[in-house]
Amino acid sequence: MSPRRVRVEACAKLNLGLAVGPRRPDGFHDLATVFQSVTLADTLVAERRALGFSLEVRYADAAARGSLPRTTRAAVPAGGANLAVRAARLAARHAGIAGGAHLILVKRIPAGAGLGGGSTDAAAALAAVFALYGVRVSLADRLALGAELGSDVPFALLGGTALGLGRGERLTRLRPGQPFRAIIAVPRWTVSTPAAFRLLDGSKYGLTRWGAKLRFAKALGRMALEPRFAMRLGNAFEDVLGPRRSDFVGLCARLREAGLDEPRLTGSGSAVFGLLGPRSHARTVLGRFVGDETLFVVRSARKGLRIGTLSR
Repeated sequence: MSPRRVRVEACAKLNLGLAVGPRRPDGFHDLATVFQSVTLADTLVAERRALGFSLEVRYADAAARGSLPRTTRAAVPAGGANLAVRAARLAARHAGIAGGAHLILVKRIPAGAGLGGGSTDAAAALAAVFALYGVRVSLADRLALGAELGSDVPFALLGGTALGLGRGERLTRLRPGQPFRAIIAVPRWTVSTPAAFRLLDGSKYGLTRWGAKLRFAKALGRMALEPRFAMRLGNAFEDVLGPRRSDFVGLCARLREAGLDEPRLTGSGSAVFGLLGPRSHARTVLGRFVGDETLFVVRSARKGLRIGTLSR
């Protein structure tokens, strides 16, 4: 029998590298990115209802230092405007489900920081509705549904480590190397993704550079992927931060001084992550860090979604 309630743990993502190509005729840009799921996660509980879909948003603090940024509450819409509700309705239409669900979303992933929180919530809602009504949907169909909702949703459904091409929705699983740990710093300032793309369009980010980045990204599938090697792809958005460029550079310097390796922007920002060395202690690094950014300690994860049923 189908469960009355399901619970989904939905992981955040990092972009270990992110190259941006030219604008396409459809208005999107070609991307080459290495996605990685990490252990910072939102929780979605779905309860069966006779009709309709509703959403309740709660907040929980998972930060190792500081607290969930206030901008998260302002950036997470309630009701039908939330991507999770749109995803639940899409799942029901696709599977011909007559019933509905009440969704309880517990947010831990900061919003608007390049960590994929909205996309992973949408992926969780798709998976939850299918599980709630006992509907089997192929991975290919799930990924196609995810692509209708947003470019990062397919990876949130796939999880683990993957190369994303096209808008980021064309995915190839990558063989991960050794698990790694990282610290994510979320500053008080934010980045407008549309504005960042406009700045890229006006920059000298030429086709020659894009071609080399694309070849490098495609070559990553031939080896067990170590994060430091993938990070050689760079992140194009680091070059178009405008007045926030100095803030980003300063944050990277402070992360290095605290003992982190290879600080890198994830997505279009504003979150910056750095790798913890194998012999580094997170508590020591946290104590050394100077700044008011919110800090999260994470590990690489092999799955993006963890689904379970609840008895009550």
